[in-house]
Amino acid sequence: MNTRETQEEKNKGGRPLEPLTTLSDACANWYEIILESYENGGSDVEAMALIYKMRGSFSEGLFYRWLKDEEEFLQTIEAGRMLAKAWWVQNGRTNLSTKYFNYQGWFMQMKNRFGWVDKTEQKLDANVKQTTTIINLGNGELEQPDED
Repeated sequence: MNTRETQEEKNKGGRPLEPLTTLSDACANWYEIILESYENGGSDVEAMALIYKMRGSFSEGLFYRWLKDEEEFLQTIEAGRMLAKAWWVQNGRTNLSTKYFNYQGWFMQMKNRFGWVDKTEQKLDANVKQTTTIINLGNGELEQPDED
């Protein structure tokens, strides 16, 4: 049983699952258009918008299902993400000496898009000693006093 049949068995109701061929039918060179967007620093949302324009309909859920189920689509998006990251890194590197370069805006993009963080280091060194008092009541029961 192939992956497509398994998916259709899981989809017991609702609309039938749309294969990637619906994108190829709408636009034969879809991957080139999407990669061009990423090459210019584009994002997944921009890729989704391009697919919407090509097909006339699209959803975020379908985007993520195609990522999971369609190898060609996954490879295209992963390559696109790498190209977009390279564009943003190169833009920051080549504009560091530009007088009007908006470094803060660029840095916020890097933080939001690629998980960059302001590095902070915290070192906690503590020696903690804890004493527990147990009172033997002589009848086999143990009582712990309330600690204030």
